[in-house]
Amino acid sequence: QVQLVESGGGLVQAGGSLRLSCAASGRSISTYAAGWFRQAPGREREFVATISWNGGYTYYADSVKGRFTISRDNAKNSVYLQMNSLKPEDTAVYVCAARNGPIPSRGDYDYWGQGTQVTVSS
Repeated sequence: QVQLVESGGGLVQAGGSLRLSCAASGRSISTYAAGWFRQAPGREREFVATISWNGGYTYYADSVKGRFTISRDNAKNSVYLQMNSLKPEDTAVYVCAARNGPIPSRGDYDYWGQGTQVTVSS
């Protein structure tokens, strides 16, 4: 089993930056694709970004493209989400996910974290 724990969320003003971390334990995720999702109150969970097992391929939702960057450090069994130029509409709980396979996905994941709150004030 893989456990995922997110950190790095918080309150930030519009235009600011945050870096989210996702630490995996229980098993190495170095051969797993990973992704970030978010869920705002009253809304469905939304895909944000995904990354291949070796970081060679990334894909982003249109709403965050050019502002967010997903990355990973397999030596640390971790995945990251750098968020720049934050907007109030980015406010949500951000959740890390991993899938038992190297190919990135926008929705098919096997393991999910509990999430970290990101709040962007205007």
